[in-house]
Amino acid sequence: MRPPTTWLALSLSLLFTPAAMALSEFGIEGMGVVSTKANESQATISPDGQRIVWASDRPGGAEGWDLWQAQLREGRWQDPQPLGINSPRDERDPAYSPDGRWLYFASDRSGGRGGFDLYRAAVAADGSVGTPQPLAGLNTRDDERSPAMRPDGLALLFARNGKQGQGGFDLYRAAVQADGFGTAQALPKPLNSAADEFGATWLDNRGALAFTRGADGKSQVWVVGCDYAQAAVPLVLSFNTADGQTGSPVVDWNKPGEMVVSGQAKAPRAGGLDLYRLKKPVVACGG
Repeated sequence: MRPPTTWLALSLSLLFTPAAMALSEFGIEGMGVVSTKANESQATISPDGQRIVWASDRPGGAEGWDLWQAQLREGRWQDPQPLGINSPRDERDPAYSPDGRWLYFASDRSGGRGGFDLYRAAVAADGSVGTPQPLAGLNTRDDERSPAMRPDGLALLFARNGKQGQGGFDLYRAAVQADGFGTAQALPKPLNSAADEFGATWLDNRGALAFTRGADGKSQVWVVGCDYAQAAVPLVLSFNTADGQTGSPVVDWNKPGEMVVSGQAKAPRAGGLDLYRLKKPVVACGG
């Protein structure tokens, strides 16, 4: 797929709204509102399409990385505000549940079990977010990051940097149970590798994934089918290069044929790490 021209990319940056009819490779998400001069690391859209929550290091929050929310008005994201659940530490990796009832995220706030732990907070009908609850059955003394619920709501994907893994952060999966979550199981190699695997999203209920693989300050989005014994391949995207910083893919629950990633395109560009919308990759699983 050919990259868009600079003129087309600039047009997308100026005209793109969540109601855009089509994408030509990618378009920036919320220029000046969601994507700003600061760094934006991950975004998730509510199933009704009315709210977007993302992580940013912009000023105006509690401190460090915080979660921000904007609402859809007149076809555009407007009125960005920090969420009340932010702490003086970092809040990262927001992800709505498929039914919109919960907002999952990671934080290294005080009171946790390790460095970063996993949390969820109930989402009210008006979009307000309740008191965070730690995912006690999954949090350990290691770091847990990037929670992501499968579209059918029956499994949670997340990353952990335990010593028993393949190296750095690895991807884990836990079944959803009536009283919480089952025992977390590491996904096999070669999917998990000596590099860091994190920031993943389910592409379907059978197990296909888009995920972030990083090392030495660089990161790239990869895709893999439901047979994890098969090698993953880099996502075909002009700025998804081995020497760049692209990651944190999240499928849009309101438009499941699209997803949002964090990265640094040459144009359009708002600042540091920006958020971009693109078509969700289709990965064959066979069977």
